[in-house]
Amino acid sequence: MLSCALIAAAMTTAYAQQTPQPENPALKIYRAVPTKINDLIHTKLDVRFDYKKRYLYGKEWVTLKPHFYPTDSLRLDAKGMDLKNISVVKNGKNVPLKFTYQDSLSVAIKLDKVYHNNESYTIYIDYTAKPNELKEKGSAAINDAKGLYFINPDGTEKDKPTQIWTQGETESSSAWFPTIDKPSQKTTEEITMTVPAKYVTLSNGKLTAQKTNADGTRTDTWKQDLPHSPYLFMMAVGDFKIYKDKWKDKEVSYYLEPKYAPYAKEIFGFTPEAIDFYSKTLGVDFPWVKYSQIVVRDYVSGAMENTSATLHGDYVQATHRELIDANYNNGRSTIVHELFHQWFGDYVTAESWSNLTVNESFANFSETIWAEHKYGKDEADAHNYADMQSYLRSPGANTKNLVRFYYADKEDVFDAVTYQKGGRILNMLRNYLGDAAFYKGLNIYLKTNAFKNGEAQQLRLAFEEASGQDLNWYFNQWYYGAGHPILNISYKWDEATKTETVYLKQTQDGQTFKLPMAIDIYQGGKKVRHKEWMNDKVDSISYQLAGKPDLVNVDADKILLTKKTDAKTIDEFSFQYFNAPNYLDRFEAIDAAAADQTRPQAQKILIAALKDKYYGLRVKTIKALNLTKDDVRNAAQPILISLAQTDNNTLVRAAAITALGKLKASGNMTLFTQAMSSESYAVQGAALNAIGQLDPAKALSLAKGLEKDNKGALTTAITNLYTANGNDAEWPFVYHAFTEAGIQEKFNTLKNFADMTAKVNKPEYAQQGIEELKNAGIKFKVYGAAPFVVTQLESIKAARTTMKDDASAKAADNAIQAINDAK
Repeated sequence: MLSCALIAAAMTTAYAQQTPQPENPALKIYRAVPTKINDLIHTKLDVRFDYKKRYLYGKEWVTLKPHFYPTDSLRLDAKGMDLKNISVVKNGKNVPLKFTYQDSLSVAIKLDKVYHNNESYTIYIDYTAKPNELKEKGSAAINDAKGLYFINPDGTEKDKPTQIWTQGETESSSAWFPTIDKPSQKTTEEITMTVPAKYVTLSNGKLTAQKTNADGTRTDTWKQDLPHSPYLFMMAVGDFKIYKDKWKDKEVSYYLEPKYAPYAKEIFGFTPEAIDFYSKTLGVDFPWVKYSQIVVRDYVSGAMENTSATLHGDYVQATHRELIDANYNNGRSTIVHELFHQWFGDYVTAESWSNLTVNESFANFSETIWAEHKYGKDEADAHNYADMQSYLRSPGANTKNLVRFYYADKEDVFDAVTYQKGGRILNMLRNYLGDAAFYKGLNIYLKTNAFKNGEAQQLRLAFEEASGQDLNWYFNQWYYGAGHPILNISYKWDEATKTETVYLKQTQDGQTFKLPMAIDIYQGGKKVRHKEWMNDKVDSISYQLAGKPDLVNVDADKILLTKKTDAKTIDEFSFQYFNAPNYLDRFEAIDAAAADQTRPQAQKILIAALKDKYYGLRVKTIKALNLTKDDVRNAAQPILISLAQTDNNTLVRAAAITALGKLKASGNMTLFTQAMSSESYAVQGAALNAIGQLDPAKALSLAKGLEKDNKGALTTAITNLYTANGNDAEWPFVYHAFTEAGIQEKFNTLKNFADMTAKVNKPEYAQQGIEELKNAGIKFKVYGAAPFVVTQLESIKAARTTMKDDASAKAADNAIQAINDAK
């Protein structure tokens, strides 16, 4: 799964720090792997849907056997259902069994006899699932837990398709069929769905039969012949267009809403190449009969790796114009993340949520190795570094182990430790062992545990078998310990003894981290690499050299997971920028130069970095420029004009236009006006913002002509222009843009939306805005955003009171109360 919890970390951190939380007693409970009494073998379902009631009518035949000890009882997870009949199947007949279903979460069944582990039995269940009546809380990663979702089932929501889809992780499959809903269980599967004939279906495995019925429905049967865990079961029903691709002799297909079907190949077309790359890298061919990807509306997370049938939120669905501006992080990393789960998560599954790292850390890791393969090492290093920063900024992350046997709720494990920290740790281990040994270890792990379950200890043993090294030290500090080193690096050159000393100091509380690292010394036009270890909290390493080095580059591969302070001079950073090979070498130099742009060496770095080979560093440098300084502006402006007009990356062109726009130089108006004809939404949005700073009336006029075709950065630019300069006439556009925005976009524009809600003339418009803010505050309270939304509503209340709009002021008051009362 890819978490959708990306919203404003600074906002969350600020409010989280205001109110320290008392220790949760649930954190003292050891979360053991669930004891296996019975094992799932095969699950057969026959389901149909009641769109009006939002019900699923199901019949199930589930085959099981005792795991080891004899038993005469069975407990199944079954959340919020009507259980009409539970029987054991004997000689083709259903023999009713006694059962107890008191908590509406699980059912205890008394079997007809004592069964031993050399005999299986089949239970028949007739049931109704009522997901919309189920009260199950979600998490920051998965914001709902109903299991089965009816999207616009009555067709009453304009411009929204009617769909049904499922979401099983963590333990929500049992909201739509009774099962032992634990990742340590594995079962083969057969699902028969009866649906309106106009719709297509998707499920795990292979479509083996289709039958058209006289009542306008069709019955589809999907079979999954290889075992997988219940949380990976999936169904989807709706009006999707299917684009069929292939990898070797296996079908690869993409299910999209009809209007996005022309872009299927642009969105997903690299999937067969990625399947081939991962298959060869791991030495294990893609294990399932097919691979499908489907895009749905109103998804409750980012994406989900259901076996052979990944489900994506609609943010990966895009037109050609949107895809022009897409970088690796806009959907492509998600696509490979979920694909890698088909091995790590589906083929071998974490045996418990405590060991989620063997699923999610690997999927995160896969994003980096695909980026390196497809786009080059700079893209990979940029992605890996951004993930590390995401972990370092995450509140409380440094107190949590990667393998986590203590947690308040299983949903809590889906966090920056499991994802971003875990991925970085795997990249460090790959660097330490070398590619050959690392991937041999993954191959051993996958083959040893195929169609079974794994945990971090099995992973360690596989790496040790491959490399011949004892890796307990590594797993103890990174998997079974919390936190990270905070590393201070300083240097001293002794001219008399021709000695360079590197001083290393870890300043974090708690454990000392054992850190292998490369140190590159540049001198006399040559680079010499030294392999070193930091074993103590304070350490130093000395080198006898012919003369003072040009650069000592500690952690030369830039791979350590650490918060680092490096006492290089600006001259050393300049040498690093022009001579050291990695993305972070240049990134660090740009940061150092940006901090004081009065220095000639700093200006030299920044001007050179405007033409860096990696687009992300060009964008970073443009944003870092202090154009109020004459010498910086005079040197940079001609390059910015060139970048704005000719750079091969639209995000660089947009950043350059944005920087030039801030100069408010009328001489650039022609450039901005020409940029308005770009096919890129990002370039158009930047140009509109720039024109707005020179001539707001002209910008407003241009914006009106863009209302019918705008997405992404252009939508944001129009919205910002309207919220700053518009009023009632512009409100419908702003309101629609806000209601249609994704989670992150909502938070990015929430302040401006609230400001416009405060100032519109019509009370009904103000109340529309207040209602949307209330909904945002309640829905995303789990992200810690409620205090921020409440602050905006208080400002709106004050403004509407001044305007003598008592009805809207009261609505704001009620909205604040509703957010505060929401669970």
